[in-house]
Amino acid sequence: MLKVNGIHTFYGKIEALKGISVEVQEGEIVTLIGANGAGKSTTLKTISGQLSPKEGTIEFLGETISGMPSHAVTAKRVIQVPEGRRIFPQMTIRENLEMGAFLRKDKDGIAADLEHVLELFPRLRERLAQKGGTLSGGEQQMLAIARGMMARPQLLMLDEPSMGLAPVIVEVIFGTIKKLNEEGTTILLVEQNAAMALQVADRGYVLETGTVALEGTGKELLRNERVRKTYLGEM
Repeated sequence: MLKVNGIHTFYGKIEALKGISVEVQEGEIVTLIGANGAGKSTTLKTISGQLSPKEGTIEFLGETISGMPSHAVTAKRVIQVPEGRRIFPQMTIRENLEMGAFLRKDKDGIAADLEHVLELFPRLRERLAQKGGTLSGGEQQMLAIARGMMARPQLLMLDEPSMGLAPVIVEVIFGTIKKLNEEGTTILLVEQNAAMALQVADRGYVLETGTVALEGTGKELLRNERVRKTYLGEM
């Protein structure tokens, strides 16, 4: 579904990605793990068109999308749920969800998807008229994922969905990620919580200073001694 081939992305003169190659097959959960500054979020931003690679290509369903503006990538239903939630705080939950379907014209499909995300996140149903900025951090993350799903993504990219959340909410979020995947959504996941990410992922890539240091199945990386020491806190 997605093929990232040798991309080099810069912030000014600073090279953030140094030839990263990543693949995502349809129906998979693929995770990118690594320390802060490793290039995880930059990879997602480059795929979604917020940044343009100076070298390398990105293909989605066989079409080259590298260099496309972000709205054109979004129109292909490559949807990013950004780090830090980035909901619209002055809009109600219903309005935030409607914004997720902004590019769609199928009213019946939008109504069905709204019902679906409210079934996934019952807390949101109870607060549809409430402004997004008044929600807790966990509820805002639920809203951000639900808003992304309202675009009916072919590829859903999640950037640090567990950041700053209590462990019990993290469990809920990851349970929902797994359920979305079981329902057919392909997911590319960037996550600091390496243990949780690798438990749900089919495959993973370990990024270090803008390069791919390791790759393998989620289970292989969980067993990898280097991963266990560096990212899972084991001695």
